[in-house]
Amino acid sequence: MLFSFSLIFLIGFLMAVLFQKIKLPAIIGMLFTGIMMGKYVLNLLDPSVLNISSELRQIALIIILIKAGLALNIADLKKVERPAVMMAFVPACFEIIGYVIFAPILLNINLIESALMGAVLSAVSPAVVVPRMIKLIEENYGTRKSIPQMLLAGASCDDVFVIVLFSTFLTMVQGGSINIINFVNIPVSIILGILLGILTGLLLYYLFEISYQRHHKIRNSMKLIIMLAVAFLLVAIESWLKNYHIAISGLLAVVAMACSMKKKSELSVTNRLSEKFGKLWIGAEILLFVLVGAEVDIRYTVTAGISAIGLIFIALLCRTIGVWICMLGTNLTKKEKFFCVIAYLPKATVQAAIGSVPLSAGLPCGKMILSVAVLAILITAPLGAFGIDNSYQKLLHKK
Repeated sequence: MLFSFSLIFLIGFLMAVLFQKIKLPAIIGMLFTGIMMGKYVLNLLDPSVLNISSELRQIALIIILIKAGLALNIADLKKVERPAVMMAFVPACFEIIGYVIFAPILLNINLIESALMGAVLSAVSPAVVVPRMIKLIEENYGTRKSIPQMLLAGASCDDVFVIVLFSTFLTMVQGGSINIINFVNIPVSIILGILLGILTGLLLYYLFEISYQRHHKIRNSMKLIIMLAVAFLLVAIESWLKNYHIAISGLLAVVAMACSMKKKSELSVTNRLSEKFGKLWIGAEILLFVLVGAEVDIRYTVTAGISAIGLIFIALLCRTIGVWICMLGTNLTKKEKFFCVIAYLPKATVQAAIGSVPLSAGLPCGKMILSVAVLAILITAPLGAFGIDNSYQKLLHKK
């Protein structure tokens, strides 16, 4: 296992630097490293590492979401309430509709299987979007109109909406009955996640404040460890409550926890914590994207064919229409709206996590869904990352 981690960090870092040298995003190098070292190509990684891959990726995601919460300004987010809420579900709905209309024509699958494919493919990747939006906030690009804050919040909620739809469509394909409770759980999980996160953040703030007043000052490094441990607990609570049919979004709770701490704490404290989580993210990012790449079965890209590539771009066009509709009535310029479209292109983490579920469930459409999911990661993750990194200075105004 230790040798595998050594390969992940050393080769992942080396490839990230190499790809940056040729003016490509670092995550492409990390994804490529994972694909080559994974069990489907060179098989260099220990199976014990791959067995806990989903948990390790979740840890990396939690780290960047805490940093996102510490960077997010609630006052700025209030300026774009309606578009931020719409970005959480409208683009995904348009993309799913695109798959429902065109997948039966191009891939010869039925409507409900197309809807299941759309649910797998329509989630935006917070692992690609969130760190880039944090960078924009720190560099003050687009912050006057709260564009990165809006995209950050929308991307965090988008996954909750899509995963609930995925579980519903999966039940339908398997011949199960549709439960209206599944759809009710979407807003419930978002609201409960935010409330739990706010409450947890306030409790942490008062814990740190009471310790300081009693002359037991907690160092920022220890605060980082405590926040990480509590964030892990919030995500674990989501799994526990599922057994009692209570829906709650653990990842949204993590963001809300960091946001409420930022609102109550001194700016210097949150800035130092944000800086520490940023340093932690350097290693976590390599771990996340190398392991995402290791989950990609490159063999399935051959079976998908040109039709699948065409379908992905048609669905992205539908998604673009959805993003544009969310921007109607705002004071954003055409350039800024175009940037929002680019920022909502990348897919990686959710597709790697659930892309193989239909195949594992023994569904006839499982192999095709996994093939298209693999292609979507390989096409949109680099496309979105490259687009964001090379367009924000041209399309957004620096405050």
